[in-house]
Amino acid sequence: MTRRWLHLRLTAPLLSFGGVAIDHVGPTRDFPSASALTGLFANALGWRREERVAHQALQDRLVFGALIAREGRLMTDNQNAKLEASDRGWTTWGRPDERAGATYDSPHRRRRDYLADHDCRVVLQLSPAPASGSGPDLVALAAALDRPARPLFIGRKPCLPSSRLFAGWVEGATARDALQALGLPGRALWPMEGVESGSDLSDLRNWITGLHGGTRRVSEGGIA
Repeated sequence: MTRRWLHLRLTAPLLSFGGVAIDHVGPTRDFPSASALTGLFANALGWRREERVAHQALQDRLVFGALIAREGRLMTDNQNAKLEASDRGWTTWGRPDERAGATYDSPHRRRRDYLADHDCRVVLQLSPAPASGSGPDLVALAAALDRPARPLFIGRKPCLPSSRLFAGWVEGATARDALQALGLPGRALWPMEGVESGSDLSDLRNWITGLHGGTRRVSEGGIA
């Protein structure tokens, strides 16, 4: 059965799709994660971080595929800051982050990866909400992208989009069919369908706890 899919264009001078962070290293993926798309839509809708149940319900409904229309160049930003005993940092868990220990001679280091001039397309559907009227539909998501409640960014706050995020609608029975309907060749990722080969992708977040939320089965290949 042919369905209508929301088409997103995610492109910027610098963007980051995040990844599994270890210590001070923040990598980027080539494709957006389910959790990143959830956060993007939630920001456009004006939701607050405390609305964890709404975030989780939206992520659980996402069905999407992604295609790289233009491969970006990997760039790494090394950040070094000397923090004194009285310096505090902003956090997302409700209290400032403070230095611990008796010495402050070593700098605070972070490494963040970005993609420069990357162009990624996303086709997205929503599975039915558990209860009627309990969440946004595709039309509401498209409208929120065009008139967002807050400024939107792709991955990290400095990563401002360079084009309209809502790029229209495409038709297709599956995510892969919808990607092919874009008429753009490139490397793509879509939910595993039928007996085709796939792998586990760790891109889900448990929005209730704020921790890693598991994996989903995906296939990757070329779209001609």
